[in-house]
Amino acid sequence: MQRTESPPTCIQTSPRNAHEPALTVLLTADQIRDRVRELAADINRTYPAGRSLHLVSVLKGGFIFLADLVRALNRQVTIDFVAVSSYGAGTRSSGEVKLVKDLEIGIEDRDVLLVEDIVDTGQTLAWLRTTLGARRPRSLCVVSLLDKPSRRIVEVDIEHVGFTIEDRFVVGYGLDCAERFRHLPFVAVLDRSADDPADVPSGDLEER
Repeated sequence: MQRTESPPTCIQTSPRNAHEPALTVLLTADQIRDRVRELAADINRTYPAGRSLHLVSVLKGGFIFLADLVRALNRQVTIDFVAVSSYGAGTRSSGEVKLVKDLEIGIEDRDVLLVEDIVDTGQTLAWLRTTLGARRPRSLCVVSLLDKPSRRIVEVDIEHVGFTIEDRFVVGYGLDCAERFRHLPFVAVLDRSADDPADVPSGDLEER
């Protein structure tokens, strides 16, 4: 069952120096922790007791969410990773999804839960659902920490959503900009107004 929470009031943080972009906290570490526990409880109710669940994390942004979610699930799990890209040298999606890292474990007849950090245009997720669905899993569902429906180009099903957010570029809790800010324990809006987007390396920008 899909449940969403509205984001909290933003908290402004100051950059460490004039060259650091400003961050505005959107979701605190405590809010994320509580919501991950709620998502895990919802997921546990979705599957029969005692049944193993196969989690597939979309790299790189989903790795922290995956780690916290796994520890909150009350069942045996197996884990695998997939990496895709729909960006070239810039920060805007080309719409063409490319497989960068394939699964190492077969998913036929498994209950698969695809773990996303954020869903934006929906193009990457739609490609993943089609590609993984063709491998005949017993079931295939999606959990995403964040959802930006205002940016949707392709309609996709997301069975479990943590937070629905506005169209802002966010970092932290695994999400990055040019490989920075993944380590932050919270999710923050990144002010890139002083940057030229063409000069910012794409990093892990598949769904943003």
